[in-house]
Amino acid sequence: MSEIKNLTPECVWKHFDALTKVPRPSGHLERVQQFLLDFAAQAGVEAFKDKGNNIVMRKPATPGMETRKTVVLQAHMDMVPQKAPDSQHCFETDPIETYIDGDWIKAKGTTLGADNGLGIAAIMAVMEAKDLKHGPIEALITADEETGMFGANDLEEGILNADILLNLDSEAWGKFVIGSAGGVDIDASLAYKEVETDPEDVAVKITLKGLRGGHSGLEIHEGRANANKLMVRLVREAIEECEARLATWHGGNMRNAIPFKAETVLTLPKENVEALKELVAEWKANFEDEYKTIENSIELYTEDVETPKTEVPVEIQDNLIDVIYACHDGVVRMIPVYPTVVETSSNLAIIDIEGGKASFKILVRSSREDMKEYTVNMLQSCFNMAGIKVETSGDYGGWDPNPDSEILNLLRKIYKEQNGKDALVQVDHAGLECSVILGKYPNMDVVSLGPTLCSPHTTGERCQISTMLPFWKLLTATLEQIAEK
Repeated sequence: MSEIKNLTPECVWKHFDALTKVPRPSGHLERVQQFLLDFAAQAGVEAFKDKGNNIVMRKPATPGMETRKTVVLQAHMDMVPQKAPDSQHCFETDPIETYIDGDWIKAKGTTLGADNGLGIAAIMAVMEAKDLKHGPIEALITADEETGMFGANDLEEGILNADILLNLDSEAWGKFVIGSAGGVDIDASLAYKEVETDPEDVAVKITLKGLRGGHSGLEIHEGRANANKLMVRLVREAIEECEARLATWHGGNMRNAIPFKAETVLTLPKENVEALKELVAEWKANFEDEYKTIENSIELYTEDVETPKTEVPVEIQDNLIDVIYACHDGVVRMIPVYPTVVETSSNLAIIDIEGGKASFKILVRSSREDMKEYTVNMLQSCFNMAGIKVETSGDYGGWDPNPDSEILNLLRKIYKEQNGKDALVQVDHAGLECSVILGKYPNMDVVSLGPTLCSPHTTGERCQISTMLPFWKLLTATLEQIAEK
């Protein structure tokens, strides 16, 4: 195992190294919450867990700087639990295994947890440091950001005293984010009565995997393949050409990700199995050609499996295939005033069809409330035509940019002084907790920043070592220069 704790700046990397040893998948945060409380006690700073299961810390100002504006440093404690198909890792019990590859830190067969472990590590370094100059500092480390921003949504008003919020969940060094998309969860479901499989039929399992997947906000515009949308093309033709019937479908496993794997079980006459396998080979070659500059590791293959006793009724099957085919996936619109940034998108993230129930999970993102509503209605219309019930939940608003922000201008000034060039100021399509927190603390001045990490929410997640030191220098210099109240 690599000794990442010895990298520069050691004050940050040692804490990230410690975090990799603490299981913290979304929904299982008791251990990391206690870890953070124990750290605060050891560092001698006030800390507590609030009603939203967030961890709040407070550090008094350096003597003589008590009249500076209060800054809250914010990150989220949970990580996305994705692993390679051959990995035996248990996210609830096992540490993340890291290694150094050139200028990058990676994990062995799992997500790394740099999203947002890097932000937590920086907060811990600030809270622990005895040599930094700063005004009053608070920390807000939120719970279950990845599954619905539950911690931020349950944050009570009046807990924070800060004038400025520095969100440390941005993923590109040299970029300051001043706006982000809102979002809403869509859950569509249909109960059906299974029918008996023809006793003369056999079953074949089709697996599609090896796709890049990725973050359904930051990477939705890159044209990466959606496993569900590819699989439906093959399944539809198998039904038409090979007399196949749908027994089960399982595709995707994270609502806020682009699905990288899908599996279906089809039943069909024995004499058509060879034709199905030829069809699968043809579609594999077709997908490889379509995505030859984007997807480099497509796997699509069949396995003979035990024939299930039941399958989806033909009329339900046809409706489900039509829905999956017609359901929107990808970019709906770019932001007119920021034409390189996605405004609105959806991702057809998860499909599960088995045992008399079909369910679909989608995350709609948009920086505009009217376009978010439009996309929800578009998807609802698609599902309604097949008699599928749609429910929405977890609605959160976008974060409106303020290009005249005082803290933004300070960050830009210091960045240019330290790096000799201008920082990029941008609005992101990712969902940041800033919008939720601003809903409760509307007078805060907010910017998001961080070191560089790539491919969050995937097993290819990695953070760039060389960006941590300049990020740390910027953060600490900014804290020292915060204005008077």
